[in-house]
Parts: sequence; structure tokens; C-alpha cells
Amino acid sequence: MVNLETKYLGLTLKNPIIVASSGLTKSTNKIKACEDAGAGAVVIKSLFEEVLAKDDFDLVKSTYDHPEAYDYMRSEIKMQYGPEKYCDLISKTKEQVKIPVIASINCISSKWWEGYAEKIQRAGADALELNIFSIATDITKDSQSMEQLYIEILEAVKNKISIPVSLKIGKQITSLPYLINQLDQHGLNGLTLFNRFTEPDIDINKLELRTTFAFSTHEDLHQILRWVALLSPWTKANISATTGIHTAEGIIKLLLAGTTTVQLASVLYNEGLGVIKKFITEIESWMESKNFKTIEEFRGKLNFGNTYKYSPDLFLRTQFMDKVKDVE
Repeated sequence: MVNLETKYLGLTLKNPIIVASSGLTKSTNKIKACEDAGAGAVVIKSLFEEVLAKDDFDLVKSTYDHPEAYDYMRSEIKMQYGPEKYCDLISKTKEQVKIPVIASINCISSKWWEGYAEKIQRAGADALELNIFSIATDITKDSQSMEQLYIEILEAVKNKISIPVSLKIGKQITSLPYLINQLDQHGLNGLTLFNRFTEPDIDINKLELRTTFAFSTHEDLHQILRWVALLSPWTKANISATTGIHTAEGIIKLLLAGTTTVQLASVLYNEGLGVIKKFITEIESWMESKNFKTIEEFRGKLNFGNTYKYSPDLFLRTQFMDKVKDVE
């Protein structure tokens, strides 16, 4: 009998499948449905920092300093939770489900919402995921000053709460290993790779700006796989992989690369929550076929630390060149 139990952010999960922050986790009923479907944990749909600014500050004035908030002002903000409602959601959910409940804040600065992290902890959240992304628009700021934002946000929150804190970040980082090393030194507990963002678009008929968003595809898995494998041998933070995970095979690959958990969203929208139990069954069958009793017996078995001595280029650039030279 195989055991899919895993540890993530100091929490014990019955399996490594987490339902990612999304519309699938925006209410207690939906979160209970995720638990009933077999999920090991959930990340509640994000509380956006712009909502906190609207409640406690003047959002219109704040957008002069934070132009990233513009799109939320125009369309998104009315649909997001207020902080009190968000904390109520956490409290009610914790009363009705047994799986870990991870809160989420979508951040663009380090100065507005430390107090809300405390409220989230008091509401009963088992951990907090900070969803961080900031567009570089100032030509006087270098990459290091931009990435300092991640450290400032982590420090600000870690100084206020005792529950585990993870960061969910995008791919646009100049030196990801350096940044993660710095975050490790500031007490990072977990790292979610990578976020998917809305992207700008232009309506050529109305001559207006708009945003667009697409679900991930299976091909998106490979870049996540690379970075999980490269980072997992040395970072102290638990890695949670997300984006491009559409099969049990994809989950197994990421576990072999060193991830602790995976976060699913697109596949659940496309195929329904029932796919979680299907994935669990397929992972169990694979483990039995390989005589693995627990995830820890094979987690990270094929990460960069365990493979670089005999195939150092497999996670680096050379394999790309090998593929190109065969194409005519």
C-alpha cells in the first residue's frame, strides 16, 4: 500500500495535490467540494492589495504611485474580497474542512497590508501565500532594486505573523537562484513556481486597452520542470509547482524533479474536480510499479543535484542546441 502523504510549509498533506488560488476556492462550499474531490490542500482565491488600499487609503491617489493598480480599478476590484469578508471566509472554511487552508494576498508593495497578514493568521489560516509581481517601468531602477521588493514584502509579513509564508512569483527574474538564496536567508518557507498573469491586449475596433488571460497548456510544464530541478537541491523552501500540470505523469515528473506539492487550476476548469482522484489513482499505480512506498523515496531523485555529475547539460542550454541541430 503506497502512501502519498507529504509535508509542505510544515503542514501534513494527505497527498501533494493543492487546488490553486482561483475561482474554484473563492467560497466555503467550493473549498469543501475540493476537499471531497480528494485535494490535499487549497489556496483561497487571492485578496488583492488594491482592495486593502481602497478600504484604508485613497485608491485613486495611490494609483499615481502604483500604475499596476489601474486595471483593477477599472474592472477587477469590485469582484474581489474585502479584508473582513476574506477573514470570515477563512474562519468559516476552517470550521468545515480538515485539509490545510492557505490564504493568499496579491501584492505590489510592502507598506500597506502587514496588519491584514495578522488578521489572516487570527482568522485561522494554516499558511499565507504572497503572490508578488511588479512591472518595471522606472528607467532609474535596476533589477536588484526591483527584486528587493520581494525581500521587503517577505520581511514585513514574517515580522508580523508566525504561520508559514510562501511566495508565488513569475518567471521574469534576472537571477532566480540569487533571489531565492536571499529569500531563504530571510526565512522563506515555500516557493510557488510560476504564476500566470493577465496580459495586455488592444481592441483595434474600439481603440481601447483590455486584458486577456488563457489557461495553461501541457507544454508549459517544461520550464517549471527545469527550475524545480535546478532550485530544489539547495533551497530550504518547499517548492510548489504550478502551471502546465494537466496529467498525473506531469505531477510525477515534477516530484522527481524535487517539488513538494503541485497546484492545479486550469486542468480542473477544463476537466472538473473529479480529475483529482484520477490523478491520485494513477500516481499510486506508478509508485506500485516502481516499488515506491512513499513520495520521499523518489522526490528529487532526478533533480539537478542528483543528475549533473553524469548529465550536466540536461537542465541547461545544450539540450536545446541538440534539438535544433536535428531540425532541417
